[in-house]
Amino acid sequence: MNAIEPFYPHESDSRIMMEKDKVEVANWTDDLEYISEELDYLIDIEDRMLHNTQLYQKLKEIKKENKSQIGTLQSYGGNMRHIVECDTVQCDAFYLHKHEKNRLVYLEHIRRYRTLKRMVLSQIILNVKS
Repeated sequence: MNAIEPFYPHESDSRIMMEKDKVEVANWTDDLEYISEELDYLIDIEDRMLHNTQLYQKLKEIKKENKSQIGTLQSYGGNMRHIVECDTVQCDAFYLHKHEKNRLVYLEHIRRYRTLKRMVLSQIILNVKS
């Protein structure tokens, strides 16, 4: 996780918002990297215990989506330095829209992942009871 530097009163609002957004994107990326590790375990569990082809395919799909999301966020995070160069409301609005779009895609991905993880865990419980 990234070290958080304090904001100072002399910094502009746009600079503070940019820094906040950079930290947020770094946190999203960290979350997805952790999910990638979890998915490796869930895929292994499915392969060894559950033998459910549909579930296996869904895990592989979300693993692929997760990798894509990580790449997208890393690219976006790297391009955030251009926000400082904005000098119009239109430019600011463009980056704000882009950030919110990334947030919504990230949140939807997390929701789908959690649903699938619950499915795997419930299948494990059913297998153990049998």
